[in-house]
This record gives sequence, C-alpha cells and structure tokens, in this order.
Amino acid sequence: MHDNYYDIIIVGGGPIGLACALEASLNNKTYLILEKGCLVNSLYNYPQNMTFFSSSDRLEIGDIPFVTTLPKPKRAEALEYYRRIQQKFKLNTRLFEEVTEIRKDHHLFKINTIKNTYSSKNVIIATGFYDIPTLLNIPGEELEKVKHYYQDPHYYANQKVIVVGASNSSIDAALETYRKGADVTLVIRGKEISSRVKYWVKPDIENRIASGEIRVLYNSKLKEITDSHAHVHTPTGDIILENDFVLALTGYQPNFNFLKKIGINIPSESPCLPEHDPDSMETNIDGLYLAGVVCGGLNTHLWFIENSRIHAKQILADIKKKEMRE
Repeated sequence: MHDNYYDIIIVGGGPIGLACALEASLNNKTYLILEKGCLVNSLYNYPQNMTFFSSSDRLEIGDIPFVTTLPKPKRAEALEYYRRIQQKFKLNTRLFEEVTEIRKDHHLFKINTIKNTYSSKNVIIATGFYDIPTLLNIPGEELEKVKHYYQDPHYYANQKVIVVGASNSSIDAALETYRKGADVTLVIRGKEISSRVKYWVKPDIENRIASGEIRVLYNSKLKEITDSHAHVHTPTGDIILENDFVLALTGYQPNFNFLKKIGINIPSESPCLPEHDPDSMETNIDGLYLAGVVCGGLNTHLWFIENSRIHAKQILADIKKKEMRE
C-alpha cells in the first residue's frame, strides 16, 4: 500500500473523532485523525466559563472515567480529559491540518489536506457543527463590534451589549456579561426563554429580567447595526438602542458545502439531514461514514457527545462486517 495509506481516515479531532480512533485501535485498524485546528477544537472555542449540561460520565469515551468533583464538568476539565486520552493512548493525530478534498478513486479514497495526501478504504466525517455561525443577514453584521462567538465576559465590562438569542449560549453570555458590569439587552425572536436552557440557569435569567437588571425584548429582531447604535423591530414599533457590542449567538451549522463537495446527498429543505444509514452511519457513498453531531444537519440539538459516542462502535462493526464478506 501507499506510504500514507490507513484503514480509516477520521476527519475531525473532537470527542467523537477521538472515540472513533479508540474503537479503530481496539479493532487493530490503522487510522489517522485529521483536525483543522487544535485538539477538540470546537470545545476549545466554547466560552471559557462554560458548564456542560451533561454529567461527566456521559462525556466519557472509550470507557475511560472522567473524574470531577463538580456535578457538571466545565470546559477546562473537558479539554484536559480529552487531551489526556489522546496522550495516554497515543492516538495518531495530525493537528492544524485541514482537509481540502476527499474523492473516491475505484475502491480507495484520496484525501488531500493543506499539507499532504492520504489514501484509505474508509473515511469517517466527525466535523461537528460549530464552524459556521447562522447569520442574521442584516446591514452592519460585518462590523467588528458584532461577534458570533463569545468567550470571556470581562471584555464587555461597562459596555452596552445586545445579546441575540434565547438558548444556552445567549443566556450564559447575558448573565456573565451583566455580572461583569455590562448594560445588557436580550433580543429574542420568540415569546420566551427557550425551554432548553439549563435548568439551574433558567431561574437566574428569569429573576434578572423580572428585577429589571437585564432588559429583554421578546418577539423582536435586529434590523440594522451601526457603529454606535442598533435598530430593533419590536411588537410596539421600531426602536434605536445605543450600543457598543452585539453578541449574535443565533446558532451554528455543519459545513454543508464541504459535505456536498465530497458527494454526500443533502436535501435542500430544512433540517438538511445528510443522507446516512442510522444503523451503520454509512452515507450514500460506500465506505464514507458520519459520526457525531454532524449527522443532525440543522437539528443541532439532536446529537450530543453523550448520545453519539455509540457511532464509533456502529461504524467499526459495519467495517468489520464488510471485510468478512470480502
């Protein structure tokens, strides 16, 4: 075989990509993880103070205990856990090596990256959905003051901040920036805070709103953003708010262009679920699999680490079954 041949190429070095590597190793398959950023890149880009909804045991991969004294682990602990797993098992990983092309040539895939070319019989796409923010598509969204990712609240101290959205990321950002001294206005398209907000956070935001400490505009949406103001459409008419920063935390989506480019069928209508067999996780292309949250298309609340860890076992079972038939 070619020097750069592996039984399995895994695209994405997040928790599910690592789980696939562990499963490949258990089944004596040669493999390589290709990750365009740092190890568990999506988790690294989460807010610095983020607390997971899941308990630590539900974030475990490869039957390796995730030990924490907290009821729910924090981002820093998760980064350490997954880094230690990669280190302990010496998982074959190439970081900061983005995949640019995957094409099938007869029975082998050719995988091109910004640094090299590889070949494999099987490819697993475990790229998640955190790469591309869902845009507001309004004038001024391109301004430097508009952020689609949020990390640390201190940056917004003493600033007038609009937070767009009603889900966990938006509510966490609103509460954290408020507690660092920001003047916070929540702009929410619907009539209430999302029911998916973490159960220990929901009463907090509701109390801050009730006391007037955080302003909220329900059934409202941003129309335009300028250097110093934001125009908001509300049920009682349009208003203009003096504003320093807009945190447009309106969700994220998989890189559909990349998935389509490599030949995966994706319906144009929402939720744009990439075609795959739910039992084997194989796509419409023989030997090309999906794993993790990327499977859910725009339904980004469908898959989490805790319920998609099983994808690794499903995929390896299918690969072994095929080999037995050959």
